[in-house]
Amino acid sequence: MENRREFIKKGALAAAAAPLLASACKNGTQGDRYGIDPDPSVESRLIVPKGNALPITGSFLDEISHDIPHQNWGEREWDRDFRYMKAIGIDTVIDIRCGYRKFITYPSPYLLKKGCYMPSVDLIDMFCRLAEKYGMKFMLGLYDSGKYWDTGDMSYEVESNKFVIDEVWERYGSKYKSFGGWYISGEISRATKGAIESFRTMGRQCKEVSGGLPTFISPWIDGKKAVMGTGKMTNDEAVSVAQHEKEWNEIFDGIHEFVDACAFQDGHIDYDELDAFFSVNKKLADRYGMQCWTNAETFDRDMPIHFFPLKFDKLRLKLEAAKRCGYDKAITFEFSHFMSPQSAYLQAGHLYDRYKEYFGL
Repeated sequence: MENRREFIKKGALAAAAAPLLASACKNGTQGDRYGIDPDPSVESRLIVPKGNALPITGSFLDEISHDIPHQNWGEREWDRDFRYMKAIGIDTVIDIRCGYRKFITYPSPYLLKKGCYMPSVDLIDMFCRLAEKYGMKFMLGLYDSGKYWDTGDMSYEVESNKFVIDEVWERYGSKYKSFGGWYISGEISRATKGAIESFRTMGRQCKEVSGGLPTFISPWIDGKKAVMGTGKMTNDEAVSVAQHEKEWNEIFDGIHEFVDACAFQDGHIDYDELDAFFSVNKKLADRYGMQCWTNAETFDRDMPIHFFPLKFDKLRLKLEAAKRCGYDKAITFEFSHFMSPQSAYLQAGHLYDRYKEYFGL
């Protein structure tokens, strides 16, 4: 009798579990938890020409940040993200900075002695390996001590990077074929104390130690949206196109020997200003024999809450302007948070889908 009761009990449990198991199997494919499957016959009906823009072929890797939440990925998640990037044509990845203040991406003997915190994983080694695995170029972002942000003087960044550049090249640059260049990570928008000499000094050392590998910078345009830290939505002292050209002509004149490309951040100006500023940037880059890139920001500066993934049409407008103005390359800040299907932000995967639709990928 006891065995019969046990048999009936087990049979009832199995019967009750069967629909749940079927649902779980179904959800493991395409359906959501409500059993709603996407209709594969439905596509977005674009009313603009497809692919009429400069495609994104590079992305920063934002592992050391101070204003964007960390996603706490391990190598498995990063490996998957490299595959997502590869699938849309990204061929270049750039570590945004190898350290910021006390947090660092690799166990730097020099920076650890300076009081920086020991990282749990050597991220630079991981990025170099993954770039090699997926046929990409890796570019190393230099160390940011934070002193420039505290003082407005760029020259403070030179001293630390004298040691960091040598360390990084010995540990990774001379070891990995994927190591393809350098990002001089100090961000400026206008004539800044010590900027020209600092870019020259760090750029020269990067090139000398690595046998001439390329270097680039990614400044911002001091436009109407350059309001971080002001509590305002609009910059009342936005730079004019003429003044922007004057100041950056002087900067390019001073750095072009040791800086190969400039990728201006595109999010600080309005969409109807893109062509005016972009054409000036391209003209200056051509004048000094530099590559003109765009840093197509994939987060939205138009919202009072910082920072969420960008509306696709805003990204489209920026990339279309870059193509019209003859830019050489588009990189983004940054794929993993704001375009990746596995981002913490649900909207990021949808931006990825819209981007693929537009470019026919």
